Amino acid sequence: MVVIIDILDAPIKRIRKTCDLVDAREKFERLLPELEDFLEAEVARGVSSESQLTFDGLCFLKQAFSRL
Repeated sequence: MVVIIDILDAPIKRIRKTCDLVDAREKFERLLPELEDFLEAEVARGVSSESQLTFDGLCFLKQAFSRL
């Protein structure tokens, strides 16, 4: 059974737009599965604010970009 978490749609769109603005779309697309897993874990921990999920996702990507 596949469950779609709609709460992640807006933060991922915002993060994608931010990555586009800083010319990091390729890195974003490469790390998208990891980002989705991270955000799903945040939701499981009880984070439900789209703004907080966006911020946490951007912080995650900043660390992940440094690994590439």
